[in-house]
Amino acid sequence: MLPPRRVRRVAGPLLVAALLTAVLLLPVLVPLAAIVSVVLPGRWRALRLLGFALVYLALEVAGLLAAAALWVLAGFGRRLDAPWSRTAHYTVLRLLLAAAMRAARRVFALDLVTDGTSWSPLDDGVPGSTNAMLVLSRHAGPGDSFLLVHTLMDRDHLRRPRIVLKDVLQLDPLIDVYLNRLPNHFVPAGPPAGAGSTAAIADLARDLGEEDALLVFPEGANFTPHRRFRAIQRLRDRSLASAARRAEAMRHVLPPRPAGVAAALRAAPHADVVFVAHTGLEHLSTVRDLWRELPMDKTLHLRWWFVPADQVPREEAAQVDWLYHWWETVDDWISTTRQREAAGGAS
Repeated sequence: MLPPRRVRRVAGPLLVAALLTAVLLLPVLVPLAAIVSVVLPGRWRALRLLGFALVYLALEVAGLLAAAALWVLAGFGRRLDAPWSRTAHYTVLRLLLAAAMRAARRVFALDLVTDGTSWSPLDDGVPGSTNAMLVLSRHAGPGDSFLLVHTLMDRDHLRRPRIVLKDVLQLDPLIDVYLNRLPNHFVPAGPPAGAGSTAAIADLARDLGEEDALLVFPEGANFTPHRRFRAIQRLRDRSLASAARRAEAMRHVLPPRPAGVAAALRAAPHADVVFVAHTGLEHLSTVRDLWRELPMDKTLHLRWWFVPADQVPREEAAQVDWLYHWWETVDDWISTTRQREAAGGAS
């Protein structure tokens, strides 16, 4: 269970203190990280982690200071829902994400490649690209969320994302402050969250405008083999034999949960749908994962598929079949991309 919001706000001053302490200790931390890097795999792993951690900490502090200034400008919080205030919060988030992604790509020598020959609905000048969007993405760790939201918000696309995400992410002070001021939904842990989350997704989708993008992760959780096994078993327990067979054939994704997607499509029949797959960050779910398997000197792959609103099925059974079809497409793309990467590494 999350601590109350007033308790979570203590994290702001603690971050400032942590940043100041880290800066003062740099003469000790840098040589120590260099020594540790010698015994770790990869080039300068500990030193790179230290560098990015300092950048991330500095961005957290800068973002919280900006949030405090915006709170004062909004009449000490009374006008945070005003259009100018929302625009200002999105702008700050976009700049912070851009800085974080730029630092990650330079520090870890990551290359981002968008695969496929089909055009991206986010490209400027493409007919239909200014329509409201429902973005359905595979869920494979916090790294994918940052990457996807950054792509939606960057200066070429300038979308204003509305995100459905786990409530535990509110432990990050920056996420806690900004995303609670903007139209988003935090899903509480536990089975009772289902009906409330479906209604919240519909509320987020109902007034989607041409600059908005509702981001939903239909799997509901990061992929792990154990979660995949449990998800298939749940389908069997509900006598959904066909869905269970299709889920068994998908090796890299969890079976999608159609309720939230259906609620969004009912509430926003005018929205185009974009399916997103990515690979390269799926093994990073915990701090331990970051320490052991930090992606360095590698290529991350991203793939978009665009479905215009008038091609989205509206009948429930057809919609479930359509969603599974696209999830099978995502699974196939991940398999092909990994095989191509493995073949390239072996050559």
